[in-house]
Amino acid sequence: MKKVIHIVGARPNFMKVAPIHKAIAARTPLQQLVMHTGQHYDAKMSDVFFADLGMAAPDIHLGIGSGSHAEQTAKMMVEMEKIFLKEKPDLVSVVGDVNSTIAAALVTSKLAIPLSHVEAGLRSFERHMPEEINRVVTDRLSDLLLTPSRDADANLLKEGIDPKRIHLVGNVMIDSLLSSKEKADQLPTLKQLGLTPRTYVVATLHRPSNVDNPKLLAGLLSTLIHVAKKVPVVFPVHPRTRKMIAEQGLAAELEKTPSLKLVDPMGYLEFLSLTSQAQLVMTDSGGLQEETTALNVPCLTLREETERPVTVEVGTNEVVGTDPTRIREAADRILAGDVKKGRVPELWDGRTGERIADLYARVLGVETKRAFG
Repeated sequence: MKKVIHIVGARPNFMKVAPIHKAIAARTPLQQLVMHTGQHYDAKMSDVFFADLGMAAPDIHLGIGSGSHAEQTAKMMVEMEKIFLKEKPDLVSVVGDVNSTIAAALVTSKLAIPLSHVEAGLRSFERHMPEEINRVVTDRLSDLLLTPSRDADANLLKEGIDPKRIHLVGNVMIDSLLSSKEKADQLPTLKQLGLTPRTYVVATLHRPSNVDNPKLLAGLLSTLIHVAKKVPVVFPVHPRTRKMIAEQGLAAELEKTPSLKLVDPMGYLEFLSLTSQAQLVMTDSGGLQEETTALNVPCLTLREETERPVTVEVGTNEVVGTDPTRIREAADRILAGDVKKGRVPELWDGRTGERIADLYARVLGVETKRAFG
């Protein structure tokens, strides 16, 4: 039996792998294993996502934990090599742009194991971002490049990638969103937080380029305080961000604004119930740019660039950078009702997992149990 190993490491990976795993199980005779590297190891950042997405516990857990980029990636590579040599997969499937992704790409290339990169071709064109390096290197080493949008295809073609390796499949994370939304809508999240639909803002900050810079972090938090003086702001605080807030002595200032609600990281369904009913989302997350576009919720991206331009060109996203004045002006405009209109991009239809399952079956030479359609 042909074998596929899926690599996950951080919470955005789980939403992308779940629909692929489900579709392969339903449509093909392929054997599947899920390897969790443990890059995100906090239960609130990891375990709860498997439960929310209806996934069984990972078949393999490396338990790598934290460390510098080099330490973390190196530890993953050592352990992955052992597993790949033992399991002899016919295909390794990676998603996104985290250290787990590039670690698998490097190991499979050395062992001559075919590699598929789901969410290939995304580019911010900012080499100072670790994620950008991970994307570029993984794409160069991948045998199959599965793209979420046509701009990603164009990026790969400009880089000289063989068109035969590029497959436009759509956005697999939207599969998870659409299949989970009804269940998320039934949760009492808003009631528990004392909120009503479309009258609050959701904020997230986690990128090192934002939270590890004390001046930048202070400025971004000041914009949340500004917005919270007008409407409630719910701020699920990433462990890295909470640590930096404490180290920089910024917690006391945040506590002066009761309507700025700092909460622990949420599970997938709980967070979806919150974002889907928000008036505005302010974030530095790539995945949230996509989800808000699919949900038709206004989004302000607190970065100078995005690797997901389709969310700006087609969707509800606006890239406003990190200047506090510019962010406040954009937020005030949206809260006053001046909202950008968007639409859902091509193939963000909830069936990307099925397209990927059928592609893997064809590539590995197995028959699908039922045809796509």
